[in-house]
Amino acid sequence: MRAVVRRAAAVVVAAGLAAAMLAGCVTTAPVAPDRTPVVSGAPAGFEEYYGQDVDWQECTGFDDGAYYCGTITAPLDWTDPDGGDLDLAVIVRVASNGESKGSLFVNPGGPGASGVDLVLQSAGFAVGPELLESYDVVGFDPRGVGRSTAVRCLDAVAMDRYLFDIPAAPRGTSERAAEQRQSASAFARACEKNSGGILPFITTENAARDLDLMRGVLGDAKLAYLGYSYGSFLGATYAELFPQNVGRVVLDGGLDPSIPGAVVGARQAAGFQSALGAFLTSCLAGSECPFTGSRDDAQQQVEDALAAVDASPLPATDGRMLGADALVMGIVSALYSEGSWSTLSSALTGVLEGDPDEMFDLVDRYYDRYDGTYLDNSTEAFSAYNCMDYPADSEEVEAAAEAEVAEDAPTFAPYWSSDVDLCDEWPYPPTGTRNEIHADGAAPILVIGTTNDPATPYEWSAALAEQLSSGILLTRVGEGHTGFNKGNACIDDTVVAYFEDGDAPTGDIRCEAG
Repeated sequence: MRAVVRRAAAVVVAAGLAAAMLAGCVTTAPVAPDRTPVVSGAPAGFEEYYGQDVDWQECTGFDDGAYYCGTITAPLDWTDPDGGDLDLAVIVRVASNGESKGSLFVNPGGPGASGVDLVLQSAGFAVGPELLESYDVVGFDPRGVGRSTAVRCLDAVAMDRYLFDIPAAPRGTSERAAEQRQSASAFARACEKNSGGILPFITTENAARDLDLMRGVLGDAKLAYLGYSYGSFLGATYAELFPQNVGRVVLDGGLDPSIPGAVVGARQAAGFQSALGAFLTSCLAGSECPFTGSRDDAQQQVEDALAAVDASPLPATDGRMLGADALVMGIVSALYSEGSWSTLSSALTGVLEGDPDEMFDLVDRYYDRYDGTYLDNSTEAFSAYNCMDYPADSEEVEAAAEAEVAEDAPTFAPYWSSDVDLCDEWPYPPTGTRNEIHADGAAPILVIGTTNDPATPYEWSAALAEQLSSGILLTRVGEGHTGFNKGNACIDDTVVAYFEDGDAPTGDIRCEAG
């Protein structure tokens, strides 16, 4: 049984905003007069990439800042300077005070989330008001993602079938596994057919090399970086490859790079189970909770609801059927943020009354789907990165992970794993490894962990900070995914002081709720 590795995008932006396009460019102008590329230290054979000029064009963001959009050319294959190119979409919001400290690169997670959209739509949410003043905030779509040279698989209708069609055969049967394998194989073949030969090069290591290229092209001798969730893995990978280029780096919602993929899925299941418990406690204390009795009673009622829709899926207004797998997705989507708990309560009320439409709204938020249209390619890019980054696990590891899910996440356990792994059907074998990351010689790196983070459990941040030779752990006591700019003054002030003045704490810090 293969565990499902959940997406871990840190930022959920309102669906309506994602329709904004960069096509409204109005003039050509440099981001700043002193953006001279830094070519020194470029990998041998790739100096021309580092020294390239970018045709920056002014574009309009969702605040009154000055925004510039451009495309950076990267090598398709970082082992072959003559192996062809791909495009990296970049957006820069210029420092509001006019005296920039340099570039602050930000990645929202995923893998597969768009950093261009994040900065375009929500730059203040991404880095906070203080850093908007003093840094040129840089959003980018990693290779394979969004406006960069992208992974392409299915159109919206076919994607709906792939994600939401419920197999005809009963759960746990070989006939059901055969249906799922056929679906996974068709998806993988479509990705290979429609992605223009890029799939073997969609890896986090290549994306980290792209990040160093963007640093050099934008004229920064050192990297300033804020990576959320999966973005912490990207940032840690960068630090391992280029420790001498690490400037001020913050990894929020850390991933432990040393644990196998099946264990990642198992620990996430436990994280979401813990978050579900916190949600149910809060729900029962309110006046509009659909559940009754103790927290254990409420948990049993959730499990009964999952079993009920697994046996008899509920029809939505748009014709989709809500089965147990989709219901798990909707619940998980809301558990990323405490601010979504009231919506989850209302959606679960609807499910119990036979109306799944609001729950499908939560499912669609998870998949970046709006009104029948997928707003980006995040689901496809997520699959491409994970299938190349995670080596196959042994049967022993998978069995242990499955047992862990059964014990630590009983609500989700029946639906968390699958007999079929998409990556077994992927057209290329994985090239990634699971090892500790030390980044010996790097400047101080701050790692933020939230104690009841469901998607990137706190233990991962603690492990990453321990592995990094210069890691410093900032603990946010609280709920939800990631910790910076979430209202905890202790976390926020520490991160801002670090980026503004280079003031790294001398040791780990624990920040209580508030």
